[in-house]
Amino acid sequence: MIASNIFRALGNFFTNVLFAPYDAIRFEDNWWLQNSLSWVFILITFGFFFYWLGELKKYKKAGNE
Repeated sequence: MIASNIFRALGNFFTNVLFAPYDAIRFEDNWWLQNSLSWVFILITFGFFFYWLGELKKYKKAGNE
């Protein structure tokens, strides 16, 4: 009984709280507004990827293969 309530509470939290901004953006008619969050996540991912490649280059240059 308690486990069922915990999972219902988690489902309710994710559906009604964390995804609320996505529901608000979903019904807009502006394509740029709808896809802006996706582009932000893509840019952050590329930033972390290039940072990671730089760290690998420094690690290899130090002789730690």
